[in-house]
Amino acid sequence: MQSIKKSFEQFSIANYLLKWAFLVTPMAIAVGSLVALFLWLLDKTTQIRWQNGWIIYFLPLAGVFIYFLYQQIGKKTEAGNNLILDEIHEPDGGVPARIAPLVLFTTLITHLFGGSAGREGTAVQMGGGIAGLFGRWIKLNQQDLRVLLMAGIAAGFAAVFGTPVTGTVFAMEVIAIGSIKYDALLPCLIASLVANFTCNSWGIHHTAYNIHFTHSDSNTFFGIDYLLIGKTVIAGIAFGLIAFLFGEMQHGIKDLSNRIIKIKWLIPAIGGCLIIALSLLLDTKDYLGLGVTSENPNGISIVNAFTQGGVTNWSWFWKLLFTVITLGTGFKGGEVTPLFFIGAALGNTIAWISGAPVDLFAALGFIAVFAGATNTPLACTLMGVELFGGEHILYYAIACFIAYYFSGHSGIYSSQRISHSKIRSDNTHFNTTIKQVRDHHRNSK
Repeated sequence: MQSIKKSFEQFSIANYLLKWAFLVTPMAIAVGSLVALFLWLLDKTTQIRWQNGWIIYFLPLAGVFIYFLYQQIGKKTEAGNNLILDEIHEPDGGVPARIAPLVLFTTLITHLFGGSAGREGTAVQMGGGIAGLFGRWIKLNQQDLRVLLMAGIAAGFAAVFGTPVTGTVFAMEVIAIGSIKYDALLPCLIASLVANFTCNSWGIHHTAYNIHFTHSDSNTFFGIDYLLIGKTVIAGIAFGLIAFLFGEMQHGIKDLSNRIIKIKWLIPAIGGCLIIALSLLLDTKDYLGLGVTSENPNGISIVNAFTQGGVTNWSWFWKLLFTVITLGTGFKGGEVTPLFFIGAALGNTIAWISGAPVDLFAALGFIAVFAGATNTPLACTLMGVELFGGEHILYYAIACFIAYYFSGHSGIYSSQRISHSKIRSDNTHFNTTIKQVRDHHRNSK
């Protein structure tokens, strides 16, 4: 009798797998194709900006255009990634399909005219918009729609970075701080694999990063370099604090500008003027756009942060400032690629100060600042393996886990909920959002 019950259990699991493969695959193909189009257009947009340097002077007008576009047809899609998180926690009308083309178009405008932004937010919102559309078409119940939205996040993330395992875990981990939603494991995995395969099938190639550092037996004790671990711990603290600073500055600029500037379309106009002024002041355009590579092969970029002298000691700060102004004043795009830049540049600087391997610490900063800002340490550790190889996974984990804790109850996604406090004895903020925690702290001052 017991064996019969177990057989029925396996049958139910197989049925569940087939059901979600059927539901997720067409959605993931659509997301992967749309992300491929987005990445192709983003590359063309960047090339146009590099070839026409004068175009950045129209950034304030581009910001005003984006503002009015969202006012007219954006409606609640203005919330971006937070809208998708809110719909997963408490369904309220669904994720409008128009979020996908709208965020794609406005992100391209931001990059064309020189805003400092990323691409993950765009890919995730496109994934959520398409997943929501598919869910309405096939009339899914709320529980299944919630899982499909998570699969949409996984598909968008995996396709835009070429990291299917990371995309799977990120979608389950980003929903709430301190917990992972395993009920969506198989749908998210299927979505990540299909979307990544689809994106690659369109001929999209992702940037390759390499760590050349290898351990010397003379520096290890029982196969472990404890001095390097110590340096990694200190770096992880720094990465977490910078992640905290990034999140607080971005939200702080948004709150302050909305509070003191009564004419709202002036906010992106002023933000655009500040970006232009900073570029002129620093006499460089290396902090505009994505920053993965530079117009000048020897310029400041993520790729060059992996080499000795590839960035300045303050490159991380300037990219942070450019990005929080861009996103905090209403331009569109993601935060993650700028976080990669900030982390890699900071890791390069810490390596120079401490005598650590530059390429390894650039890689640690790349993933750990992201881990702290999104509260997804496990996903970011796996990202290290997918992007840089598994040889240094111990250092990836140490840097990401420590950065996660030292970023506090903060983050770039204000609708992210606190499932388990980072301080074990503190249950004050259980099941509250990062925005509610931030408002509580501000009101208690």
